[in-house]
Amino acid sequence: MTGEDGAALLEVMKPSGVPAYTDPGHDTVARLHAEFLRQALAQRGIEADVHDGYGLALVSVWVGLVVWCDGCRFWWRTGWDPRRKRAVYAWHPALEPGRAARRVALRYADLRANHPLSRTIAELALPDTSPAE
Repeated sequence: MTGEDGAALLEVMKPSGVPAYTDPGHDTVARLHAEFLRQALAQRGIEADVHDGYGLALVSVWVGLVVWCDGCRFWWRTGWDPRRKRAVYAWHPALEPGRAARRVALRYADLRANHPLSRTIAELALPDTSPAE
């Protein structure tokens, strides 16, 4: 989807004020699928950013949770296999961003529970409760 339809779609799905590409030369299939995933995650209350280049798109979700997309599938790291000494990955077809978002959300919840924000970041994220003058 490029042209006016693609531009309208990206304008609706623009993540956190990051300018959406409207040039068909930059609207790759990988980026569009990554945007669909980002939107599906947003519907679940999970903020993410999309970055692309070199034929791939990345959906940055949380520390240790980056979803890669090549336009055909999404994949993300789910753990470590100590016996094989290598990362374990999950994947999902890019044509099903809603289902992929559900699986990514489960991993996100696990990471948030086991890797909370540092105290410095948590303090920055809290609303200012100092008394007003």
